[in-house]
Amino acid sequence: MYTIEPGPFRLTCHPQTTSQEVREIDVVPGEAKNDGITLAFRLVGDITDLAIPGPRSPRRADNLWQHTCFEVFMMPGEGPEYREFNFSPSGEWAVYDFRGYRDASEQDAALLTTLDPVIKVQQSLDRLELSVEIDQGLLPQASSLKLGLSAVVENAAGSKSYWALRHSPGKPDFHHADTFALQMRRL
Repeated sequence: MYTIEPGPFRLTCHPQTTSQEVREIDVVPGEAKNDGITLAFRLVGDITDLAIPGPRSPRRADNLWQHTCFEVFMMPGEGPEYREFNFSPSGEWAVYDFRGYRDASEQDAALLTTLDPVIKVQQSLDRLELSVEIDQGLLPQASSLKLGLSAVVENAAGSKSYWALRHSPGKPDFHHADTFALQMRRL
């Protein structure tokens, strides 16, 4: 079981992108019953002016970050390897492993098909909430993890804003080590 500060943690919009539609995005981490973790993302704003992917059958899918999507990056210890999770309001998800900065590595296909994250979505006129339960088998195995929390938000016109707990210098880049701002420790 891991421990993490309870939050909520406020994501900020990257200074090179803007969003008139989004007022705030918060993330609340928690413990899951299966020794995994939960993450509850809450986006508040004018949801009718956002491009929100419609519901689909839960499954693994690539390129979710090209539309509205919530993300978590996990780095064991000091890295350099890390794991990226993408969670779409459609119910689709993706997991990617990296040996180092943007250096993708092979994944264990059996692991990814037997431990699907559980995603729940609620939407109203001014709120989009996505909660996900990540099984401990999908978490990188380490005594401590650094986490980066982020979101890509697409508006109805197709423009994107990039939100993170901490941004790296320069253009939006959730893979940069500077964005891994939270600590999670195994008990």
